[in-house]
Amino acid sequence: MSWIYLASGGEGGGHAGGALFSLFGLQVTGAVTTMWGIMALVLVLAWLGTRGLEKVPRSRLQGFLEWVVETLVDFYSGITGRERALQLVPLVGSFFVFILLSNYSGLLPGAGHVFPWLLAPTSHWSVTAGLAVVVFLTTQYFGIKKKGLGYYKHMVDPLFLSPLLLPLGILEELVRPFSLSLRLYANIFGGEMVVAAMVAAIPYFLPIATLLLELIFGLIQAIIFTVLTSVYLTAALSEEHH
Repeated sequence: MSWIYLASGGEGGGHAGGALFSLFGLQVTGAVTTMWGIMALVLVLAWLGTRGLEKVPRSRLQGFLEWVVETLVDFYSGITGRERALQLVPLVGSFFVFILLSNYSGLLPGAGHVFPWLLAPTSHWSVTAGLAVVVFLTTQYFGIKKKGLGYYKHMVDPLFLSPLLLPLGILEELVRPFSLSLRLYANIFGGEMVVAAMVAAIPYFLPIATLLLELIFGLIQAIIFTVLTSVYLTAALSEEHH
């Protein structure tokens, strides 16, 4: 959060999010520019780390990237099994890295007011809702690819209860990604507001304990979002779907 601005006695301290400029008729906010920066950072690191790949990495960056990927595969293997984790990590691992960097970007000095182009993307519901839409569409794609339209069988089985089960089944499919997006947004936005309030109350002493807690919460929220995503996708790919 923008503790430099607050500590200097700046007015407000609210959650800045107005458009910075217009591009092809679309309003570009600080959350969007921060997303561009995060994507550029990840792409550059991936390119630098994967050019001239070697079986035994001599590059520290290649070794680090391989460690990150293997750590993610090992972690999600405990939830989905290793074979399924290898299938899902390209998506859920990308989600994890993006969400984690997005969560932490809002904790950088000057974010929001001193640097209006720097805002935590995950503190905006439009961003987390976009991630949830990807989860929803991917779940439907995997389910239909695995089972065809039989993926939706649980919504109309038994048939005589289908008038009741079908609306409930559709609602369930929609509520799960909605809850994902709302949980992530609310926790990150709320955490930033807490940090801002702490700095406003103690302008000359940086609330280190609060920032450390936000670092932990940022990691936890990235884990929760991706774990639930992997559970939903695994359920869509499993033989039985309830």
